[in-house]
Amino acid sequence: MEFNLKDQDVIVVGGAGYIGSHVCKMIADCGGRPITFDNLSCGHAHAVKWGPLEQVDVRDTPALCAAFERWPAIKTVVHLASSIEVGIGETQPAEFYENNVLGALSLLNAMRKAGADRLIFSSTCATYGERDTMPIREADPQLPFSVYGKTKLAIEHMIQSYHKAYGLNYVTLRYFNASGADGSGEIGEEHDPETHLIPIALMAAAGKRGPLTLFGMDYDTPDGTCVRDYIHVNDIARAHLMAMEKFSGGLANAQINIGTGKGYSNLEILEMIEAVTGLKVPYTKGPRRDGDLTELYAHCGHAKAVLGFTPTHSDLENIIKSAWGFHKRVWGL
Repeated sequence: MEFNLKDQDVIVVGGAGYIGSHVCKMIADCGGRPITFDNLSCGHAHAVKWGPLEQVDVRDTPALCAAFERWPAIKTVVHLASSIEVGIGETQPAEFYENNVLGALSLLNAMRKAGADRLIFSSTCATYGERDTMPIREADPQLPFSVYGKTKLAIEHMIQSYHKAYGLNYVTLRYFNASGADGSGEIGEEHDPETHLIPIALMAAAGKRGPLTLFGMDYDTPDGTCVRDYIHVNDIARAHLMAMEKFSGGLANAQINIGTGKGYSNLEILEMIEAVTGLKVPYTKGPRRDGDLTELYAHCGHAKAVLGFTPTHSDLENIIKSAWGFHKRVWGL
């Protein structure tokens, strides 16, 4: 057992979702008990397997406060509930600001009332915006290009204000591209609708949908497609548990990139999927999407210095194999 969370309860807001369910499983595997707060609008009840479910909307402050009252001893909260699809954020910004920003404000106020003073926040590399140089460091300017990135940066600012004014302890984890699935095959990526490259490409390869569309083939990259830093979801979960350990050691606040430091293009992802599955990935070419950036990959030195974190699951072949294993089980292949 890498971490010892014996008899520790943790509230995981969004624990029925993709990353949240992996965080919950790892908490339970290390002896703790995750308490999932989720309205199940995007998450799945069948993914809540390792602790109780409080079906509550993070924007409903009275209901949220009542849920906290049922777990009065809990001090640590992991916040993963948000709207995440970049393209939808550009066309429906009101939904993103209400769900992400007002939802986070509601949660911060409920935590303050309950005396829960440790927060691990799920942020994103999208808060940095378009960059001329790589890799991205935590001290780089945050100039988000997308509505999604703008909402996450607004939440980061709120959290910093609550730390200064009310003594909230926090770790903000700026994820790069979450990917892969738990090796057990029990949980994985199952958004509805699915918009992320790896699961869509696997669906196309398996004949579960038509050809995928690659949005933009004219970026300033070696093969013309976007470049992203793909990090295994279990490495992201490990970073959360490392943050919990550092709280116990006196850490009061930190903003940390969670990535691998290496970028892969969309076409390189398709090539690896074909190598792993033995299947061809059919695709068509489409125009660029609003909010998409050319290239994003992390500088990882701060994660190692503050948390002791380095990825252990994020070899691209392992990412694709684990995702393929999950989807084959779901599809009965």
